[in-house]
Amino acid sequence: MSVLESLNETSNKAVNLGEEYLTKTQEYYELKVFQQLTATVVMFCKAAILGSLGFLILILLIVAGTLALGNLIGNMVYACLISAAILCAVGAVVYAFRTRIENLIVRGMSKQFFN
Repeated sequence: MSVLESLNETSNKAVNLGEEYLTKTQEYYELKVFQQLTATVVMFCKAAILGSLGFLILILLIVAGTLALGNLIGNMVYACLISAAILCAVGAVVYAFRTRIENLIVRGMSKQFFN
């Protein structure tokens, strides 16, 4: 076996190993993208379901609280105004802390994405 044949055989092995490495790397990234996509879709579905149920519960609690407050103070209009003022105050607090809320969400998503 000459030196050229040995060199040719070695280079062919290197090319084959390189091609195999690229194929395995491509398969790995396809699986990783599928995993991340699936996790994201599942998370959004859970958030949509739990969010809608939570929203309905919140609406019913607000209506029940307003009715109870109306019976307590004897005036339904004032009860509605008080409930609206409380909701505006809660909205203002959430708006004031929106950057902290966004940071918490980004941290949670980055842990999910990069693990």
